[in-house]
Amino acid sequence: MGSDEAAGGRAALESQISADLRVLTAESEQIGRVFAAAHDVRPTDFRALLHVMVAETAGTPITSGELRQRMGLSGAAITYLVDRMMASGHIIRESDPADRRKVILRYSDAGSATAKSFFAPLGAYTHDAMADLPDTDLASASRVFSALIEAMRRYQDHLVSSKSPVQRPN
Repeated sequence: MGSDEAAGGRAALESQISADLRVLTAESEQIGRVFAAAHDVRPTDFRALLHVMVAETAGTPITSGELRQRMGLSGAAITYLVDRMMASGHIIRESDPADRRKVILRYSDAGSATAKSFFAPLGAYTHDAMADLPDTDLASASRVFSALIEAMRRYQDHLVSSKSPVQRPN
C-alpha cells in the first residue's frame, strides 16, 4: 500500500469517526429529550443536570456562572433555571469547600435518583453492546474519545475567541 493509499484510508477512517460522533450526538440528544419528557423535566433542565453530572464526575463541581456559560444563557435565565431546579428538588447549592465564597451546584438526592434512572439503563445497554469487544478495542476507543473531546474543546475555545467557525488556527 502506497503512502497516498494509506493517507486516503486514514482520511476515510477519520471521516467515518466524525460521522459516527455526529450520529452519537444526535442519538444522545434524542434520548435526553425523550427521557426529559417522560420524567416531566424540561430539555433545558436535563441539559443542566447533565452539565452538573459531568462536572461532578470530573471532580470539578460547577458554579451557576460556569453553567450559564456552558449553556449559553443569560444571567437571569440561569438564575430562573437554577431556582426552578432547586424548587423541583433536582439540585442544591453548597459552599465550595476550597473557597467558601464560591457556591457550587450539586445533585440533590432526587436529582441523583433521576440521573440514575437515566444512566443505569443506558449503562446496561452500553455494557451489552460492548460485551463482545476485546479490552484492547475498548482501550483504543477510549483514547479516540479522549482525542475527540480535546479537539472539540479546542474548537470551542477557537469559536469563543474568534467568533468565526470557518477558519482553523495554525
